[in-house]
Amino acid sequence: MPSTRRPRLAPVLALTGCALVAGAAATGYALVHADADADAGVRPAASADAPHCRRIADTAPASLGGLSRRDSDLPGIAVWGDRAIVLRCGVTPPGPTGDPCFAVDGVDWVIDTAQSTHGRKVIVTYGRVPATQVVFDGGGKTDAALVDLSRVVAPVRQTSSCVATG
Repeated sequence: MPSTRRPRLAPVLALTGCALVAGAAATGYALVHADADADAGVRPAASADAPHCRRIADTAPASLGGLSRRDSDLPGIAVWGDRAIVLRCGVTPPGPTGDPCFAVDGVDWVIDTAQSTHGRKVIVTYGRVPATQVVFDGGGKTDAALVDLSRVVAPVRQTSSCVATG
């Protein structure tokens, strides 16, 4: 005669409950961490944890180019406006280049023409390690912003120049 015993539901319910809790925790973790990345819209650079990068991100101005700074927990990152200006410290320094180079308050900057477009300008400090990249995407007053940012990155020792001094 076939058995009329029913399987015990308690272990099945306990395992199902554990799976649901673990799934919810994993989803919550992913959402929190995805939101941190989405907030800045960028990934930290390879050397973002360098002491100079922490100082640059911590001392970057509260307002830049007429835009308010947004908080970011990502290392070496500062964001103004709705990602209209994004600073990333710790990027690979550019080597000798044919890209346009200019100086602002003693800091050499290179326009990264490969990454720049009509409405988006990407510039990188030249001759400083770690290098700092700034992306101007649309709005924001570039000239005033570069004066403020040059003051922030100037303490990083310059080892080479792309603008002739003299």
